[in-house]
Parts: sequence; C-alpha cells; structure tokens
Amino acid sequence: MEMLHIEDEEVRNRLLDGNFGLEKESLRILGDGTLSHSCHPFQDDEHIVKDFCENQTEINTSVHTSVKAALEELEFHNKRIYEKLRSMDEREYLWVFSNPPYIENERDIPVAVFEGISVSKTAYREYLASKYGRYKMTFSGIHVNYSFSEELLKTDFKLHSETNYKEYKNQFYLRLARRMAAYGWLLVAVTAASPILDSSFVEKGIYDRDVFTGMASVRCSEMGYWNEFAPILNYKDIMSYADSIQRYVDKGLLKAASELYYPIRLKPAGENNLDSLRENGVNHIELRMFDLNPLVNVGLEEKDVVFAQLLMVWLASTPAQPFNDKDQIQAVQNFKNAARYDLKTVKILTPSGEIYSVANAALKVIEMMKEFYSKLNLNVDEILQFEYEKFTEAENRYAWKIRKQFGNGYVKKALNLIKERQGY
Repeated sequence: MEMLHIEDEEVRNRLLDGNFGLEKESLRILGDGTLSHSCHPFQDDEHIVKDFCENQTEINTSVHTSVKAALEELEFHNKRIYEKLRSMDEREYLWVFSNPPYIENERDIPVAVFEGISVSKTAYREYLASKYGRYKMTFSGIHVNYSFSEELLKTDFKLHSETNYKEYKNQFYLRLARRMAAYGWLLVAVTAASPILDSSFVEKGIYDRDVFTGMASVRCSEMGYWNEFAPILNYKDIMSYADSIQRYVDKGLLKAASELYYPIRLKPAGENNLDSLRENGVNHIELRMFDLNPLVNVGLEEKDVVFAQLLMVWLASTPAQPFNDKDQIQAVQNFKNAARYDLKTVKILTPSGEIYSVANAALKVIEMMKEFYSKLNLNVDEILQFEYEKFTEAENRYAWKIRKQFGNGYVKKALNLIKERQGY
C-alpha cells in the first residue's frame, strides 16, 4: 500500500474528514511571576490533570470532528481553570508561554505526586528529573492528536489489495509517521512561539533579564526535549515499529517507551503502551511540536492545526521518497534547525539529498501542497497562504512578533497580558 486513492470520487469527498484531540500543558503561577507551590487543584478531573510537576496542568479534550470544536472545548477548560485559580487562597494564574517565568530553584518545580495504582508515575518523574533536570521539564506545549475518519480509510481499503483492514490501517499510519518524520519540521517552523527565556532559567538567582538564544522555539531546539541519541525506528510493520522502540528500553537508553522524546508518535486506542499498540494497532498520530501561542486566547491558532491536517493528507496522498537510517538521523537535525529564529541561515537536508535554507524548503513544500489541492478543487488556499507568508516575511512568524512585543521585560510584560485576560 502506497497512497490514498485520490482518483476515487468517494475518497476525494472524504479526504478532509478526520478527528482532532488536543493536549495543552501550562504552568500555574502567582501574580509576581513565580511558580505556584500549591497542590494540583483539579483532583479526579479527567480533562484537567497534572503533567510532570505538581504546578503543570494539562488539559485533555475529547475527540472532535473539527478543529473549531476541539478549540472550543479547550477554551471551555481554560475558563474553568481561570475560575478555580481566581478562588485560590493565594490568587494564581495560568502561564500562557512555552518558556517558564521566574524560577528560584528546583524546589519551584515539585515532581507531581500520584498515589494508589498510579504511584509509579511519581517514581518515573523523579527519574526524568534526575536524568534531564527539572528546569527543562517546565517547558510546556500542545500535542495535536489526529486520525483520518474510519469512513475514509474503509473506502480506501476497498480499493487496495489488502484483505485485513487492521493491517491496512497500521500500514497507512506507519507510512504517514515515516513521512511526517521527514516533513514534520515544517510544523515547528510555522508554530514556533518561544524566543525569549528569563535569565533565571540559565543562571540561578538572576531574574528579569531577557535571554535570546537564537531560537524561535527553545523547547523544540537542541536545548529542549530530546533524547541523548537519534532514534532509528523500523516502519516495516507495527510489530517491528514497537520492537524498535522496545530495543532502546532493553538497552537502558530509555526507562520506558514514553521517554522517547520524538515529535511524531503513533498511539493505540485505550492504554498507551507498546503492548497495546501491538495488539490493538494504531488509532491515531500524535504531533508534539506545537508551542503555546500567547497571541491567541486559547493558545493555539486554528489555521495551524488545519495546516497540520493538510500536510498529513498531502503526504498520505503522494509518493514517498526513500527514508533510510541516515535520513532518520538527519530528520532529527531538521526538526532542531526549524526551531531556529533566522530560518534563512540554517539548512534542511531533504531525503532526496537537496539542501535548502529552512525558509526556502518550507516555501517549496507549501507550493507543492498548493498545486496538489488546487487540482482537487479544495478551497484551502487561505490556510496555505497564511503559512506561506511566514516564510516570505519573517515578521509574520509568531516568534518574531513575540520578541518584538514581549522583549525588554519578558516576564513583566507577559504578566500584564495574563492578568488582563484572566482577570486581576
């Protein structure tokens, strides 16, 4: 199986049918820009949980058939959090940036405490804190979960020679994951929104000095969430894929499969582990590279999520290039390069062996997407043009706008925005 049968009218009609679920991490803070030390205030809430540390909330939305509906639920939970934080004994706020505010020391980042059958989650977080450092764990972002509609995939399945739908679906998502590993850097480039750090992140006890590292997204750059090795994954079939991750656990390079800090993940329905993936197959693909966008209230621009969908549909509908072990290693570097601030000075090496600046590589990809969608008469040019213009004029990128708007006093200016949005 290679591509979606877009020559079939029913496949074309269902091409943009899919399901969206969002996971949004944010830090809880006090009014002076320091991190909250209170316990997670949303016990037994399936939609608002704690992530790495006790003061890092994570919103998990339900699954929706449109980006708009998923964002509306995200905003609903945002408002629930604001109301709760307003009622705390000491007033708290939700930090709206991917990079943290002031950090006094590691005690500001208390590892999340879990009890009962989940107690192992605390031990796992203690392990991560020891290995990667607590400061890095304060980076927050948004994960976009996407699945193509079952109706689309079943329609396409009938046009293939495969006889097993589950195997067809696994192969479909494996191929998509492989292609997204090669092209996912583009999503880093269009959503990077964290160019400024407070000095307390890099020098203990030094506050209120802006630090610019040359990155547009610190958490997606080499300073952010990456393992100490570039993983080589086997996309041949779902067993081989799961086994290739398990090998890193067996070698002691990972404590668990969830420690694989890779921007693209294949997820099963239900419990998220390799056994479930082997047994139940792929349910959806997870994109983990979205920065929190403080320029929009909900923290995520709708057009960016639709663009991610358009990128995946295009990749699922067009021929794949070779993607060998060397290409996989290069793909990790491409992601890191796309997190840079000046995208004209860093390069992307494509699987076909061509070298372009990140900006030029992005323009070429979007031009191919424009041609693809125009032939299908799908009205998506506004979305594609919105992203295209981020690479023709640097000031259209979020990181550029944020550096201009929040530079020279990042935390204090950010606090003004947050208090205005969330109520004093």
